[in-house]
Amino acid sequence: MDLVASEKSFVIVVAATTFVAIWALWTALTWEAPIEERLKALRTRRMRARSEQAPLKPSAKAATSITFMRAIADRLNLLRGAAADQTTRKLRQAGFLSRDAAVVYVFIKLALPLALGFLTILLTSTPSSPLVVSENLIVPTSIGAVLAGFMMPDVYIKNVTAKRREVLNYVLPEGLDLLTICVEAGLSIDAAFRRVSKELRGSMPELASEFEMTAIELTYLPDRQQALENMAERSDSAAIAALVNALRQTEKYGTPLAGSLRILSQEFRQTRASKAEEKGARMPALMTVPLMVFILPTLIAVLLAPAVMSALALT
Repeated sequence: MDLVASEKSFVIVVAATTFVAIWALWTALTWEAPIEERLKALRTRRMRARSEQAPLKPSAKAATSITFMRAIADRLNLLRGAAADQTTRKLRQAGFLSRDAAVVYVFIKLALPLALGFLTILLTSTPSSPLVVSENLIVPTSIGAVLAGFMMPDVYIKNVTAKRREVLNYVLPEGLDLLTICVEAGLSIDAAFRRVSKELRGSMPELASEFEMTAIELTYLPDRQQALENMAERSDSAAIAALVNALRQTEKYGTPLAGSLRILSQEFRQTRASKAEEKGARMPALMTVPLMVFILPTLIAVLLAPAVMSALALT
């Protein structure tokens, strides 16, 4: 019996030793340095953030079109110099963070005036065209179409940038409240940005994308101040710039971050309420012209119509 028990114990010890040896060998072969795991996680987060900005994967036809646009832009040297950097900056402020956004914008700005000018000449030269223009006005109309083609992309980008700025200014107080909660719970600023962006992804996508990109840059870039400046540059918002200044002062002087965020949230919320009250105070003045043009003539007609009809009946 003792011999059988000894054999069983020996088998168990050998099996356990074999398992530990195999596990140690597997761990040694598959082990990665912590910095490699962190860089892989950062790359994954960056790719996920970019995919959320462009949720649909471009098809083969779209990829071919972008390649064609890039070839023309490179041949004409449209993506080099200070003008290209300024174009990229404007597109980022409008929320277009893709690397192909500048290519598409430059190609549209180049092709749209030519297309509108050619279409205007074609329509004004065709006898059966619905656009009837005298011969003396064909050239001015075509020139106007070309100028409109030059201006339309810039006007569109400016409108999108202004709307995005308004949205960021409107939803920023709620984002700062969540940031304050995360900071008071003990999270670092990059972890707080990442957590808040995850919570706001469905309700406030513009602010969530800004916070997510800032969290990635705070972890990835060697200079944290540059990551904060990039957020202020992308947003083009005075409120975001004030937040960046508060974060930079906290990084430099070690001031309490939660109190600064709470004060900023209150100020931005008061500013938002003041703007709403200002719009409400302008409504009576704005309603004066529609009241005089549409309502008063109808009211006068309703009041005077019976008297006029009675006078006509007596005569």
